[in-house]
This record gives sequence, structure tokens and C-alpha cells, in this order.
Amino acid sequence: MENKEFAKQLEIRTKQFAIRIIRLCTTLPSTQEGRVIRNQLTKSGTSIGANYREANRARSKADFYNKIQICESESSETVYWLEIVLDMNWLDSIEVNLMLTEANELLAIFTSVSDKLKP
Repeated sequence: MENKEFAKQLEIRTKQFAIRIIRLCTTLPSTQEGRVIRNQLTKSGTSIGANYREANRARSKADFYNKIQICESESSETVYWLEIVLDMNWLDSIEVNLMLTEANELLAIFTSVSDKLKP
């Protein structure tokens, strides 16, 4: 798969991930703690795709690298919040583990890209 096709497929994948995160977050408990986690997880989980889309429209290599680093950071944060949800036993562990697997895969992708671009 060439770079443009990979980039397009990753844009689609991160957008689908954002939608799945939003849906998952709507099922979190409506306690004060649940709302805090919902807010954090929604922000980080949707930010991955938004920043990746921006990276693909970067004005320079430095701008692209910066956006990819943000994607990496947001992916890592999303993994953290999903681990919290899992450890709290708030939701079905099968669904959370599927999301956690995808978040870790996205983190690995962005870490790899970031490492290759490192100045």
C-alpha cells in the first residue's frame, strides 16, 4: 500500500475509532467521576483523528511531525482512560478491551511514524 492510500485508510480508521469512543462514553455512569472520565476519554479519543487529519494537511515537515506527536500523545492518553474504565469495571470488559486493543494499535502506529520522522 502506498503512502497516500495508507494515510487515507488511517484517516478512516481514526474517524471510526472516534465514533466508537463517543458511543462507548455515552454508556459510562452518570456519576461525577463517570462524567469526568467521559469528558477526558471523549476529548483524547476524538482528538487522535482530528490531529491526524490536520497532519495530512500540514504546511511543512515540522508541522506534520508536531501533529503526529500530538496523535501519539492523545493515543497514549486514550489508552490510560480506557484502562481506568476497565479497572473500575464500569462497562463490559469485552467492549472496553476491543477499544483498548485499537487504541494501543494506533499508539504503536503513531509512535513508529514519529520515531521515523524524529529530527
